[in-house]
Amino acid sequence: MGTWRGLRVAFILGSLFMILLIIIYWDDVGGFNFYPLQDSKHELPWMTAGPPQFVSTSRASPSSTLSTIAVSTTRIPKEAAHTEEKQEQMKEEPMEEDEEKERRGMSFVNNEQEARKQRVLDVCSGIDSVEFPGRSRAFEQIPNRELDHLIVDDTHQIIYCYVPKVACTNWKRVMVVLSQSLISPSSGKPYTDPEAVPPDLVHNSSLHLTFAKFWRHYGSLSRHLMALKLQHYTKFLFVRDPFVRLISAFRNKFGRPNEGFYKEFGTVMLRRFGNVSGSLPETAAEAFAAGVKPTFQQFITYLLDPETEKETIFNEHWRQVYRLCHPCQVKYDFIGRLETLETDAEDLLKLLKVDDLLRFPSGARNRTAASWERDWFAQIPITTRRELYKLYEPDFKLFGYPKPESVLHQ
Repeated sequence: MGTWRGLRVAFILGSLFMILLIIIYWDDVGGFNFYPLQDSKHELPWMTAGPPQFVSTSRASPSSTLSTIAVSTTRIPKEAAHTEEKQEQMKEEPMEEDEEKERRGMSFVNNEQEARKQRVLDVCSGIDSVEFPGRSRAFEQIPNRELDHLIVDDTHQIIYCYVPKVACTNWKRVMVVLSQSLISPSSGKPYTDPEAVPPDLVHNSSLHLTFAKFWRHYGSLSRHLMALKLQHYTKFLFVRDPFVRLISAFRNKFGRPNEGFYKEFGTVMLRRFGNVSGSLPETAAEAFAAGVKPTFQQFITYLLDPETEKETIFNEHWRQVYRLCHPCQVKYDFIGRLETLETDAEDLLKLLKVDDLLRFPSGARNRTAASWERDWFAQIPITTRRELYKLYEPDFKLFGYPKPESVLHQ
């Protein structure tokens, strides 16, 4: 019994001593709680049960102090919570603002892309009532030779359909870097910077794996592999106002000496529509020196002549985008525009998840502008302009370019 009485006395003295310590500690700090503030993303249940409660900080009796301890273990002092919340807000606000801006920006991008893709779907489904060859055919019905503009990068699971006169040189440079298909003579390693890739080399078809080459590589499995890649890879293309693209193509290929285009196309235009008597100069340089070169009107007449495509398919520089990239058969994940090239390129590289690997080249852009259309078409008869619009109307409709009323009704 003596031992038991001693233990009881020791327990009571110990309890009184602990109560005394608690009273002294409470007076020193003005209150406390046993749980640190939690991040708002990981709140405990009791943190959301109701508003924070005040806890008395005045001197208390031992009994009231013990009850206060119980309260403090389940409630956060309001002033402490407010102070820490304020500190957290000061830390998080700049980041939240940046994240919010990025979310708003991505929301705009997504909305714009969805609108562009929906427009393609509408036109391809016949809602826009514009008919064009191949609109309703299946992908399997497209001849291999017409799939030569679909460049494949298996490493990053990307398919790019290039359209000449729509920043395709720089996008091909990007594809060369991603596929590591060209070695830099200075380093002996694949190029890592698109701007360092010589622009004249990227148009070498041997550098790019295209769908048109699948038959040689995979034989009877080629169409099955194409279907798989179209289903799982990210597919993109860039487009441009169709009439402006035509002006750009003419300026680039016939506005200055170009031997290949002069001999293959220029001489045909001059003989057929130029009323040229006698023989033509042998070279483009000689022709330009003599003032013998195709006019823009001859170029347009050549495009509208039914005999042109009986001889050979349109050259890629003036072939319609719907014939180059088959948007009614290939469901593109991203449709960029030359008119918004910089922002679209930045958004696309993020979508492709390669923005940490490279940047889109910031080289000189083609300066042909929509504001030039009226001047370039000034000498073209109204009936010819309207025929030309019908020839390229599918591209206008598919990619949301407005009908050039000033050109068609001047």
